[in-house]
Amino acid sequence: MTFYPETHPTPHTRFVKMPNVRDVAPDTFINAYAQHLKRSGKIEVPTWVDIVKTGAYKEQAPYDPDWYFVRAAALARHIYLRKAVGIGALTKLHGGPMNRGHRPQKHSPASGAVQRKVVQGLEGIGVLEKDPKGGRRISQDGMRDLDRIAMACLESQREEDEDEDEEDDEDDDDDDDDDDE
Repeated sequence: MTFYPETHPTPHTRFVKMPNVRDVAPDTFINAYAQHLKRSGKIEVPTWVDIVKTGAYKEQAPYDPDWYFVRAAALARHIYLRKAVGIGALTKLHGGPMNRGHRPQKHSPASGAVQRKVVQGLEGIGVLEKDPKGGRRISQDGMRDLDRIAMACLESQREEDEDEDEEDDEDDDDDDDDDDE
């Protein structure tokens, strides 16, 4: 798969594939977008973030102090990849196994209030918008923002790969010098 700017349109190819969120590893993208949201300071973090559990199946609040931004990035990515998503679907997505003692575990949904506040925060900064058929969808500005972050992730990944290749080449050259002696 080739990406811009390495490829240029030829008579045989009409379009250049621009990288988007689908082309980046989920954990890489979510961490990068969470850092972007935190740096921008646009999303308002509720006061209860440090004491709330994210679901009834949890025993404690999250240890990561930036978990709210990570959740916002994960929700933005999830809604980007799908057409329209409601709060109920998001609670099922982020739910987990409820410990019921000796009885078998069952799936328990995540907190709807947390999902709703995160989605409202993303709506407030223009990343999401309400879908006329119900639920939320990604806005044009949000899609452009997420694609820009995805492109930055791919560029940094390419630079890391090039640096690793250069280090490997230097190691190979050092091994060749030892053989000559």
